[in-house]
Amino acid sequence: MPTRNSPVSVKFGRAILQLIGWKLVGEIPNEQRMVVCAAPHTSNWDFFVGLPVILAMDVKASIMMKKEAFIWPLSGLWTWIGFIPVDRKAPRGVVGSIVNEFSEREQLWLAIAPEGTRAKAKKWKTGFLSIAEGANVPIMLLSWDYPSKTIQFGPMMTTSGDRQQDLLDIQAHFRQFEGRRPENTN
Repeated sequence: MPTRNSPVSVKFGRAILQLIGWKLVGEIPNEQRMVVCAAPHTSNWDFFVGLPVILAMDVKASIMMKKEAFIWPLSGLWTWIGFIPVDRKAPRGVVGSIVNEFSEREQLWLAIAPEGTRAKAKKWKTGFLSIAEGANVPIMLLSWDYPSKTIQFGPMMTTSGDRQQDLLDIQAHFRQFEGRRPENTN
């Protein structure tokens, strides 16, 4: 698994999680490369819960961010956190760009919220499935549940080739969890 190798960050992340009352459930996979499908994503607060989790696990997870946000003085911070700049207008598209990132890296955990937004989404985006399939990497389903204050790791899955069925199975898994703003859950 890609790590930060930062004992200070681990202690800080664990202290924050303890302070805010969140706990981690499940096995953290020892995969070098994978897509992390994180849901339900209903609030900006998800970042403030997710960041201490990443620090406590000592994992270097990456998140896509539009390249226009990589401006001084924030670009260094975004890179340290793990954001990957993406050009949403690139000729090969975001999926092709990220599949290429996987081919160039020995280690990459890419976290994606399938809703694509914090607002109520009419339908989930399937780019995370296309990325996992194109990069030939597994998918870990990562859930946060605000009522129980738990982050659940797993299960792991691979794409089956039937994107619609994969999406239905994934959505069925996430229905048991509640985001900060349940009214925004699809």
